[in-house]
Amino acid sequence: MNSIKKMQLKSRQISTIQLIVIFYLTALIISTLLLKLPFAHQKGVSLSVIDALFTSASAISVTGLSVISIKDTFNNTGIFLLALILQLGGLGVMSLSTFLWIMLGKKVGLKERQLIMIDQNQSNLAGLVQLAKRIFIIFISFEIIGGIILGIHFLNYFATPLTAFKHGFFASISATTNAGFDITDASLSPYSSDYFVQTVIIILMIVGAIGFPVMVEIYEFLLSVKNKKKFHFTLFTKLTTVTFVFLTIVGGFVIYLFDSDNFFAKKNGFDSFFYSLFNSVTTKSAGLATMDINDLTPSNQLFMSILMFIGGSPSSASGGIRTTTLAIVLLAILFYAQGKSSIKIFRRELLKEDVLKSFIVITTAGFLCLTSILILSITETGSVMEIIFEVASAFGTNGLSMGLTPRLTTFGQILIIILMFVGRVGIVTCLLILRGKSSKDKFNYPKEKVTIG
Repeated sequence: MNSIKKMQLKSRQISTIQLIVIFYLTALIISTLLLKLPFAHQKGVSLSVIDALFTSASAISVTGLSVISIKDTFNNTGIFLLALILQLGGLGVMSLSTFLWIMLGKKVGLKERQLIMIDQNQSNLAGLVQLAKRIFIIFISFEIIGGIILGIHFLNYFATPLTAFKHGFFASISATTNAGFDITDASLSPYSSDYFVQTVIIILMIVGAIGFPVMVEIYEFLLSVKNKKKFHFTLFTKLTTVTFVFLTIVGGFVIYLFDSDNFFAKKNGFDSFFYSLFNSVTTKSAGLATMDINDLTPSNQLFMSILMFIGGSPSSASGGIRTTTLAIVLLAILFYAQGKSSIKIFRRELLKEDVLKSFIVITTAGFLCLTSILILSITETGSVMEIIFEVASAFGTNGLSMGLTPRLTTFGQILIIILMFVGRVGIVTCLLILRGKSSKDKFNYPKEKVTIG
């Protein structure tokens, strides 16, 4: 009896943050076991535990880095299981669980709401159940519509409708969840001149990367227009959207500029535009590719690594430091240079706590990635540029690679798994796991200035 009481007491002491991590680790273990099942593999193919774990971690974190050939390893059953894991990773463990809980007619309690709040990176408990429902509906709707459109179009590429729609729906799921997995072994290179496919994929990638609250607010805005009601976008949506669009446009322009005399030299205007735009969008977190990244100059590869490090928006299927973190840090530097003590934007003033949190996130992420690059430069055989690109891709849960992934040592795979997990869960969440219970200081020391910079 005493042991049971002790276990119950310990379970109560587990924080919401820790519980989220436990859920993701549990999902990782179950996914690994599912992908290890023999009936999910092609005939004569066996998958090692470390390869199954890496693939599962990549799918749960919707990264897309793979040490195996998805096409040659998994049969239709395995591909279906992989697609389910991508849904779990893209939507988030708690959002998907909450929707299924509601479908079963169960009541969502305070603890569950707290879990949704952490999983979706929200700051309050209000309207979380409704948010989870709308996220699920919007997300799945885009996947289904995208799958149907691509499936019909892929009839021009594949012999049977079944194969065409299998590729169509998997590509739609992979793009919307920002997973970056493919079942062609060539990503989207076969459609490098198919602007229709690229346009559909770009839209789906943006849906997955721009942030679930943004998509929900756009949906509510359209409803308000229909019902002729006033609607105000939140500061989060305004800041996120402006930053996302700015990074996409500038990213595309810089990618073209850095290779205008190299990769784009013999490309026509349409090809150059779509290659630049697609690479700018896919570096937000999607990881799908219409070309070989090795064809670009090292300066472009480094720039794309920076874009992957930034990632997409908070509360999305993306990883990285997130767009709002970058925006707040840049605004803080700009306002500080102007001698201002507060940051005002869109007729709102940013909380100092959010500014401090942004600097902590970008500093911690930078230290983590630099340390990982240093370690992998010792343990792996790839060039420094390949390692930088791989680390940025893993942390940004992107999936783009210069070819280092299949050559990773076991230690290298484990380190990349950790980076993918941190990138998906988020720096703030990971730091909160380490933080103990907060308590007020019993006394204070005299304050003294320290020279900085």
